[in-house]
Amino acid sequence: MTGRWLSVIGIGEDGLDGLSLAARAAVGKAEIVFGGERHLALVAPIVSGETHVWQTPFSASIEAVLAAQGHKVCVLASGDPYYYGVGATLSRRIDPAQMLVIPQPSAFSLAAGRLGWPLQEVACVSLHGRPIDLIRPHLHPAARILALTSDQHGPGALAALLVEAGFGRSIITVLEALGGPDEQIRSQMADGFMLGDINPLNICAITVAPLPGARVLPLTPGLDDALFEHDGQITKRDIRALTLAALGPRRHELLWDIGAGSGSIGIEWMLADPSLRAVAIESDPDRAARIMRNARKLGVPEMRVVTGKAPLALTGLDAPHSIFVGGGGTHPGVMDAAINALRSGGRLVANAVTLEMEQVLLALYAQHGGELVRLSVAHAATLGTVTGWRPAMPITQWRWSKP
Repeated sequence: MTGRWLSVIGIGEDGLDGLSLAARAAVGKAEIVFGGERHLALVAPIVSGETHVWQTPFSASIEAVLAAQGHKVCVLASGDPYYYGVGATLSRRIDPAQMLVIPQPSAFSLAAGRLGWPLQEVACVSLHGRPIDLIRPHLHPAARILALTSDQHGPGALAALLVEAGFGRSIITVLEALGGPDEQIRSQMADGFMLGDINPLNICAITVAPLPGARVLPLTPGLDDALFEHDGQITKRDIRALTLAALGPRRHELLWDIGAGSGSIGIEWMLADPSLRAVAIESDPDRAARIMRNARKLGVPEMRVVTGKAPLALTGLDAPHSIFVGGGGTHPGVMDAAINALRSGGRLVANAVTLEMEQVLLALYAQHGGELVRLSVAHAATLGTVTGWRPAMPITQWRWSKP
């Protein structure tokens, strides 16, 4: 234990009864104990040092923990500190070799145990302090979801979202104060949800049941255009799927979507993996607002939208791993700014519908190399009494990887 000045102790609703001897010793010997009011009250009988309730903003308390180095410090956390908990925040600032971490079962583990749901077959989503729209990509027929909420209002908000998205027949099981004397488990259908007096400490188990027309988001790129609100400025479904394949999203990467229109490329980029981030840059304020609505309804509410005209609007943004230019590429300086901002090894994909943008891409291809691809799609359509092919406008696509 030499050099370990900070103890991070998971605690459940059973309080001291659930703590191991080592966890009790870490709490009892600490000179300073940080935690929420509820956690501090649970361990009060064995605390000998001074106590500090978490501050608002939470970052102030993290700074207070760091400032206490040199003392024996204990941080109390709910359940598993490293599963959507404070442990991850602390380990970004403190060497794990200086920390003693003793977890308790997470709310997800406790809920799975009560319901008999194998965790590897369940989508676990934390909505604690986060937008509930994050649940939307997980809404697939017969899926099982465990969603940790922020408070007593969370289950009702989830029920309303399920009804709005066409999943009103889904069963919501609210598991409250798991592991403690006030534990309670109740179930209702989403479209008739009327549970009251819900404990603020709750996790919701959802058995998903869609109605006809429910907004099920497929796992492959190329969502139906009808899922997006747009004014015609949208990368159409077939071209979008090919564009995302060219962008090649990889975990923890950031995309710039320049001239984002409806935001479809950035949204589908983020849907590919929860670790992905995207910034949509759009000069038209109405379209920017529309992008934000699309991002929320398609389950990626944390997508960033920058309202402004490139290249000026690109100033100060984090360097991207991938860039898509869908609009505005003919404006002076836009393509040069994108190329300069891209990280080494990053990918840039630009689509041209107009001859003017195509000329820009031809020049870039001649200067930098890469790939130049012609994309053409046609759909069967009625022509009078017969059926024929109705071609969409062809797309010239430039794909380039930065050395």
